[in-house]
Amino acid sequence: MTPTPRLTSSGTRAPRKVLISGASIAGPALAFWLNRHGYAVTVVEKAATVRSGGYPVDVRGTALEVVRRMGILPRLEDAHVDTRRFTFLDGDGATVAAIAPHTMDGGVAGRDLEVRRGDLTDALYTAVRDDVEFMFNDSIDVLDQSGHGVDVTFRGGDRRTFDMVFGADGLHSRTREFLFGPEKRFHRYLGYCFAGFTLPNTLGLSHEIMMWNTPGRAVALYAVGDSDAVHAFFNFARPEPPSDALLNPAAQRDLFASVFADAGWEVPRLIASLREADDLFADVVSQIRMPRWSRGRVALVGDAAYAPSFLTGQGSSLALVGAYMLAASLAERDAAAGFAAYEHGTRQFVTLNQDQIGRSGATLFPTTARALERRNDMLRTLDTIPAAGRPAHSALTLPDSTPTR
Repeated sequence: MTPTPRLTSSGTRAPRKVLISGASIAGPALAFWLNRHGYAVTVVEKAATVRSGGYPVDVRGTALEVVRRMGILPRLEDAHVDTRRFTFLDGDGATVAAIAPHTMDGGVAGRDLEVRRGDLTDALYTAVRDDVEFMFNDSIDVLDQSGHGVDVTFRGGDRRTFDMVFGADGLHSRTREFLFGPEKRFHRYLGYCFAGFTLPNTLGLSHEIMMWNTPGRAVALYAVGDSDAVHAFFNFARPEPPSDALLNPAAQRDLFASVFADAGWEVPRLIASLREADDLFADVVSQIRMPRWSRGRVALVGDAAYAPSFLTGQGSSLALVGAYMLAASLAERDAAAGFAAYEHGTRQFVTLNQDQIGRSGATLFPTTARALERRNDMLRTLDTIPAAGRPAHSALTLPDSTPTR
């Protein structure tokens, strides 16, 4: 059903006004496509600007077609990180195996992209910043769907009414909480805790990942190109999430220092760097799984609706594909029909990618000595991981969608 057009005083059709919460990946991508379909788009972001930095992310499979249609593929190809080697170390720091990264993640060498997260967010923002309104340093404080639209009160005090609102505000989405209640209803803990930060590249690593493992613990150094800095990544297994220990930076530092207190290799030096890092980010490894992604005139996209966890390597790609599918579904439909089409066309793809977590976690982070031994034996003889049919990241063909502008 096509929505009844609203007319301006001159008799022309007024564009539908929509609000997107979040300016990371899903938000700007959705803004791009909704703008092309004739919507008047506003994006609200609690940060002062589009965030730079962060770990490299993958763009692969169906998501490559999304960025091609957006016209930003050449820019992302120029920004490709080109990680060439993935080295696994044992508890003493001896090399277990060194392999090509694509043998681990199911990607396609020479086609799939790995880019700094900041390069992707900047490319998305640049593609849409002249066509939509961005409100930085602000966020949604109140949502009210009681009328013929969505009445929004912003934390900064502004009040506006929109035809639809979209939550693209990540794993810990406040928009989702407004709609469906506490995060714990949809949060699926996957048995690991992680922390990441940057530090000087004292080992001289280049275009590579180096990962140290003991049962249930891992430390990785990720060298993006020939940079003077590397990304450090700590991960450990725990049956229940240590929620209280992740509430503040001091507790986070103490938790990881205690878990890795007896570790060898370079880990003691890295723990010292973790304690001093000014960009430490720590959380539990988890997914968001929801029976529905919308209510009324409000819908969720990306991690807010279906975070797959970083172990799948598909968070950014799901955000890009989900944004495209949501906008295409709304092109000639009202909110109810469009949201239903979005879920119908996208849910199987999301589920396939979320279900990849089993193989990824077992391969990278074995929790027992026996599992680690099996993993290492596999790595020593690994040439490639046989594909099991069509890869999950390519398991959706984008519908044709002709924008109105």
